[in-house]
Amino acid sequence: MADLGYPTYDADNHLYEKEECFTRHLPKEIAREAIAWVEVKGRKKLAVCGKITDYIPNPTFEVVATPGSLVPWHRGINPDGKSIREMFAAGALEPCRPEFKDRDTRLSVMDQQGIHATLIHGTLVNAIEHRMKQRADLLHATLHAYNQWMEEDWGFHHQERIFAVPMLSLVDVDRACEELDWCLEHGARAVAIRPAPVYGHPSPRSPGRPEFDPFWARVNEAGVLVVLHVTDSGYSDYAADWDAGPETQPFTPMPFRQMIIRDRPIYDAVANLIVDGLFQRHPRVRVASIENGSEWVPPLLRKLDKVYRQMPTEFIEHPQETFNRHVWVVPEYGEDIRWLADTIGVEHVLYGSDFPHAEGYATPLDWIEELEKFNADETRKIMSSNLQALLDEPTGPTL
Repeated sequence: MADLGYPTYDADNHLYEKEECFTRHLPKEIAREAIAWVEVKGRKKLAVCGKITDYIPNPTFEVVATPGSLVPWHRGINPDGKSIREMFAAGALEPCRPEFKDRDTRLSVMDQQGIHATLIHGTLVNAIEHRMKQRADLLHATLHAYNQWMEEDWGFHHQERIFAVPMLSLVDVDRACEELDWCLEHGARAVAIRPAPVYGHPSPRSPGRPEFDPFWARVNEAGVLVVLHVTDSGYSDYAADWDAGPETQPFTPMPFRQMIIRDRPIYDAVANLIVDGLFQRHPRVRVASIENGSEWVPPLLRKLDKVYRQMPTEFIEHPQETFNRHVWVVPEYGEDIRWLADTIGVEHVLYGSDFPHAEGYATPLDWIEELEKFNADETRKIMSSNLQALLDEPTGPTL
């Protein structure tokens, strides 16, 4: 593996969960309602709140997609029109490798790959909040049990190289604050929330509203990074109003959903955080968009500029200034990363390989090929020092 001459920091690595990830620490009386493994036609499926979900078709991860196997598809290169299932049937599946589920093995593989440190995100956990949103009691207990498992098996700052990212929910803001405090006490350097409205009564609402300030005040004080990672943000419910379809399934062709479910949640989430004035009330909060790509950034900045010119008195400053100070972005291959860096600042662009997922790079450092328009200093920032700095607490009362 080529040595870049400096430690690389990857913002987007994943683990594949063990079956006990939710139940190891979940009280039995809660587990009976919250999580169950059931057999359907000889295959194990995950049931959440008594309903089987196919959001993750193979939730045991005994067989997984080969890393990098879907890169051409995600680049929009599929002249034969093969479905993802057809690609898998043609050999894009393999038995789960030990490093996908085991921390120590993963560290050895990181050494081979030339990766010094990485944020590690869950996979199966992305199916939980949307399916438990009406049961805050089960939701927060399940996420806490999951975060306990993640800390034990992976570590929130293991050897200062593996930074597992716990998942939080704001459905019950008091429970969210308790969970954040627990994560901070156990050394978390980053925490994740869904890029989605927070479910509740009388209706869902933006996580940037003042009612969630107790949570954001703790984030602001601690300086912990908040991750908005692609997940099930519930936008399939909106899409179903158009296509009358069922639950979104990752490997089933759904062209309309492919158009909206990736970009719209992060666009809407960041827009709301800015418009709601979150970053003015909490000036040390830092947010990273991970695995959402960057195609949503140009239309968002254009729209924010127009709305600002229409209603300047509704903003303390131009919203792009807010974006450029508080938001970091992981772009994807084939996107105009040069434009992104020139627009939001190269210091706010992060490297993320999405290893070992099928749409990520099989060899994580191959991602550097996307930076041919960048000089050595800029490349080092993106591949290393930008994320390294985010894992430290910011200094001063503002960023």
